[in-house]
Amino acid sequence: MYSPDASGVIRRTGRIPDTIPGISRFHQSTLHQGRIERHLLDSIAKVSDMRIKVERPIMPESITLDESKVNDPDAYPVTVVLRYLSEDEATPTQFGHKVENGLFRSSLATAEEEDSMYRLPEGAEPGQIETVHAKYVIGCDGGHSWTRRQLGINMVGEQTDYIWGVIDVIPETDFPDVRGRCAIHSANSGSIMVIPREDDLVRFYIQLPETAAAGQRVDKTKFTSERIVEAARKIIAPYSFNVGRMDWFTAYHIGQRVAEKFSRDERIFIAGDACHTHSPKAGQGMNASMMDTWNLGWKLGLVLLGRADPSILKTYESERRPFAQDLIDFDHKLSRAFSAKPKAGQAGVEDGVDPEEFKRNFEIGNEFASGTIINYPASVLIAKEESAPKASRPEQLAKNIAVGKRFKSHQVTRHAEGVAVQIGDLLYMNGAFRIFLFAGDVTNPAQMERIFQFADYLDSENSVVSRYTPAGHKRDHAIEVITVHANNLEQVDMHDFPAPALYPAYDYKKIYADCPTYHDGCGNVYENYGIDPAVGCLVVVRPDGYVALVADIDDHAALDEYFGAFLKVPAQPVGRNTEPDWTFIAEEKKQRRLAAKSQQPKHAVQPIVPGPAKVGVTA
Repeated sequence: MYSPDASGVIRRTGRIPDTIPGISRFHQSTLHQGRIERHLLDSIAKVSDMRIKVERPIMPESITLDESKVNDPDAYPVTVVLRYLSEDEATPTQFGHKVENGLFRSSLATAEEEDSMYRLPEGAEPGQIETVHAKYVIGCDGGHSWTRRQLGINMVGEQTDYIWGVIDVIPETDFPDVRGRCAIHSANSGSIMVIPREDDLVRFYIQLPETAAAGQRVDKTKFTSERIVEAARKIIAPYSFNVGRMDWFTAYHIGQRVAEKFSRDERIFIAGDACHTHSPKAGQGMNASMMDTWNLGWKLGLVLLGRADPSILKTYESERRPFAQDLIDFDHKLSRAFSAKPKAGQAGVEDGVDPEEFKRNFEIGNEFASGTIINYPASVLIAKEESAPKASRPEQLAKNIAVGKRFKSHQVTRHAEGVAVQIGDLLYMNGAFRIFLFAGDVTNPAQMERIFQFADYLDSENSVVSRYTPAGHKRDHAIEVITVHANNLEQVDMHDFPAPALYPAYDYKKIYADCPTYHDGCGNVYENYGIDPAVGCLVVVRPDGYVALVADIDDHAALDEYFGAFLKVPAQPVGRNTEPDWTFIAEEKKQRRLAAKSQQPKHAVQPIVPGPAKVGVTA
């Protein structure tokens, strides 16, 4: 953080971590949009065996929706007319000139690869018209979205007066923190945000002295790279600033707007910048856009597979639009704080930005960028239990798990091998829901009996697993059950748990312990989640990693009610679990086994950590 002192000279006034400690087990990083696109393109090619390709030199001409067919799940009510572009039309320009890098080109591919992206498909001719009939269309076509305009959806919000320039350069400067993310407030020349990038590049967001007239669009052609660099020199003075190499530049007018609607009849959707625009300084554009499409994507996938009712698509707007509005409100505050004069050290500046408040805005920005600030509202997919009896509410069963927020990852120990595993790594993004069974202290026979009753439910004909898993698939295909108990590996064996409900034959990745490992300590998940080991609970996690339901282990009806509200029973469900029980779970043998273990000396096998196992919860 840099602000002017009493004499108007910028000084370093403080440091904060770029990633808030504890917000995630990962640190944030800055990635070129082209690198993200490359990952997506490679994945599309891999999973489709090269059958699906992104076709760039094509422009939509019209889009129509047959409203008489929108409620027919088998209909193709959307018609899109496409036109194939000529090479000149397909080559992107910036400020009227062709560019190699920047907004349009990734700079991560060879020239040949880039050129191939803009070639017409084999056999196609410029001007050729193609008509596509679709079940669903998603417009991810930016802040000036053609799709949004065709649907007649208005953007609500405002434009600021501020104009900012952006450059990607290798700087030649004696500014000491040029390779750190910096916020620089000058006394009278504006502000700069510094973001280090790959290959010695640094991105500079530079406030320009010009302002835009109310209601007028900015003529970007007036803002040359030299003009932007000169503005940077004035802000960063008394430090020197020159450019060794410039890769890209642009100028923009800050606007903060949210679309009135995010879809038309849940058949044509808009996502990303097409439905919310804001300044780039909060790092939200690509982050929020990918969260939009991931939220929509898994829901659309379940609907197209016939596994979920199309009504779940309504939750795309009900979940993402409030988040977009919150983001716009935050960006409104942050962008004005960036553009305002600093209060500290400035005589006569009473309404300037306070440095401490500015720091807090950066921390909030991290929560937005990471998605950890999101708390989706109650819906068919988010079972908030505000009206439930107090004793069974989620905040009593799992005090630190918020229904509607992302399921935070903590370390557990895979029982079969004793290796440390992050719960987040168990959330494979394959369209499956997860039921986490926090089994608690299962050395208590009464608690273990509850676990066996839950297993009997799972194996039964009418459990959510038996009803909603299509025949011919494994039982964890649609809803996977993962058990986390509160004991160490000396107190209980994996085979003490009921099979096949909690672990199919020879599947060792379903049972986990909250106990220490030799090398990685203990994750203390029960303490971190606020779960009482004497009671335990069930936590349902959606395919996108957000908590959908917290329930008592004995409340099987809560699972039936939740999944029954939106999942469809397949024509041939997998039905009752008939897999052979290969683990001594007959009642007599189970009781004999537990009785025998209770008579063993307390450390007959050398424990991983000396002393009694920790199964309590600290206040």
